[in-house]
Amino acid sequence: MLGLGCGRLISERFQKTLMMACAVAVIFLGLTGAVKEMLALDGDGFALVGTNCMLASLIGEAINIEDRMEKFGIWLRRKTGSSGDTRFVDGFVTASLTVCIGAMAVIGSINDRLLGDPSVLFAKTVLDAVIVMIMTATLGKGCIFSALSVGIFQGAIFLAAGFLEPIMTPAALKSLSAVGDILIFCVGTNLFGLPHVRVANFLPALVIAVIWVLAG
Repeated sequence: MLGLGCGRLISERFQKTLMMACAVAVIFLGLTGAVKEMLALDGDGFALVGTNCMLASLIGEAINIEDRMEKFGIWLRRKTGSSGDTRFVDGFVTASLTVCIGAMAVIGSINDRLLGDPSVLFAKTVLDAVIVMIMTATLGKGCIFSALSVGIFQGAIFLAAGFLEPIMTPAALKSLSAVGDILIFCVGTNLFGLPHVRVANFLPALVIAVIWVLAG
């Protein structure tokens, strides 16, 4: 809400600069995390990411996750009386992908359920608040509704944590984090206006990353 209020007071020139700053921050966050985790995978990182992304893209395109998210965004836009907001869907999808993708959402939800330790989620909340505030100032109120996406995503992991605990080994978490950071990097390139990557269709990569390690 603060970002929405600020966005109305900021000129278009400053909004574009803010968006570029946000894009740089998201790209840097994804790139540094991905490189760190891939190096920790003892040489298997590049094979993991390459193979994983190709498989995930085929699955994601078959399911058409991105189009489903966009349709949900269009439904939200209509239900919230924002039909005239041309940036609503773009803001909703971009912000949702940014706050949902990544190991912090998974690890934080599992720690909260199994260990009673919400500290990772608290740290993620601070980061999400800053990122979504900046995005809302530039992309509009569609970003605010990413709260629904992250609530459903993290809530589902929290409820399923009892089943996930045995398989979320340190190696599986590293693999998940590496792939998640690559997807965050792609979200940043989309914010920068580079050739659009249908990031939502790569979401199956998060599941494949864990299976890859367990099968190995």
